[in-house]
Amino acid sequence: MNTRSTTTLEVEIFGETYNVRGDNDPEYLQELAALVDAKMTEVAAHLKTVDSTKIAILAALNVADDLVRCRKDQGGGTEVVNKKLSKLTGDLNEALRA
Repeated sequence: MNTRSTTTLEVEIFGETYNVRGDNDPEYLQELAALVDAKMTEVAAHLKTVDSTKIAILAALNVADDLVRCRKDQGGGTEVVNKKLSKLTGDLNEALRA
């Protein structure tokens, strides 16, 4: 029996509104959206392009780099990092389809 409940929340990321869905509380989802928004804003400040797709990809690479460095600092191996990145990618895709 699946007793997990999902939360759907409207968030704003880089000037666009998205409905995201997750297994976490709304505050956590908002925190994630704020992190993505901040990273995209940071990346955009260093680029001359206004292409939000390119900015999003570069921001995702920055977040992935942060994750990999954190995992390495905590002694996690490449396999653990790859699994976590794969799960995060899946979660992101699911949230964007919401």
